Amino acid sequence: MKKALSLLIIISLLILGACSKETTGGEKGGSKEKAEAKVMKLAVVTPDERSLTKGLRKFGEIVESKTNGSIKVEVYPNGQLGGDREVFESLQLGNIQGSTMSTGPVGQFSPTFNVFDLPFLFPDAETAYEILDGPIGTDLLKELESQNVVGLNFWENGFRHLTNNAKEVKSVSDVKGLKIRTLENDLHIDYWRGLGANPTPMAFTELFAGLQQGVVDGQENPAGNVTTSKFYEVQKYLTKTGHVYNASLFMISKGFWDTLSDEEKEAVTEAAEEAKDYQRELNQQEDTEAFKLLEEKGMTITELSDAEKEKFFEAAKPVYDKYSSKIGEKFVDQLLDEIQKKK
Repeated sequence: MKKALSLLIIISLLILGACSKETTGGEKGGSKEKAEAKVMKLAVVTPDERSLTKGLRKFGEIVESKTNGSIKVEVYPNGQLGGDREVFESLQLGNIQGSTMSTGPVGQFSPTFNVFDLPFLFPDAETAYEILDGPIGTDLLKELESQNVVGLNFWENGFRHLTNNAKEVKSVSDVKGLKIRTLENDLHIDYWRGLGANPTPMAFTELFAGLQQGVVDGQENPAGNVTTSKFYEVQKYLTKTGHVYNASLFMISKGFWDTLSDEEKEAVTEAAEEAKDYQRELNQQEDTEAFKLLEEKGMTITELSDAEKEKFFEAAKPVYDKYSSKIGEKFVDQLLDEIQKKK
């Protein structure tokens, strides 16, 4: 009886061992390759057609390839997961793993980033690239870690221009009394108030309805946003103010970042750089094509005279005075000096 029982136990162990080997063998090298992919949800407020959204999709393609599928990327455009503020808060909590958004909304969480929203700071995109990709931009990205967010680099939203549905704006005096939607950022609000407008902060996801229903007369955004969001359907006039160059931060939730292996972090960083170059080039093309499209759609495009441009710039000086002290006067002076050297 004892011999029979011992034999039965041995046979059972052999069967279990064989099953275990079969399972392991089926994994072709162990459980690591069959580990569930890490899902990276990327949220953005812009539509599918916008260069920022296309940049996120390009990033997804690159990172999935570089990690052999250990990271799976899902892109949620059109504000599906919320406006900029909600998305940033979700990044902090780790509910969303990545996003790209303008520095304006980020400045409400990390005030130093407001420096890039000072009106007429950058004379052109090339100067902006040199600053953002250099030591100043790199140092600023590190500040996001205090917000539980990892900043990887700066993409591009572009130069912002004014549109409205009330009248053609040829001068600063024409802005007076217009209800203008602005970013949810105090610096932007103060600038437009200084021009005599009635600034109204509003999430981008609510903007088309706000324009359509007359809650606001106008808004200010890069031309690419005007076309892809079809603001031309509810706006008659565009004035090329170019008052702010909008860099767009590409960020990862620190909670998600900390789950990545060193190899995966390297892949994500490299993919972010490749996607940045792709997105910037695409955005430049988009900007050029946008003005042509807006004219075809019947919008009146207005170029400011040099004298009026100077008046728009003069109106920005109180904003510089107020926010330089909040951002750090030494840092603002350093940035202005660097920009001057590159002119």
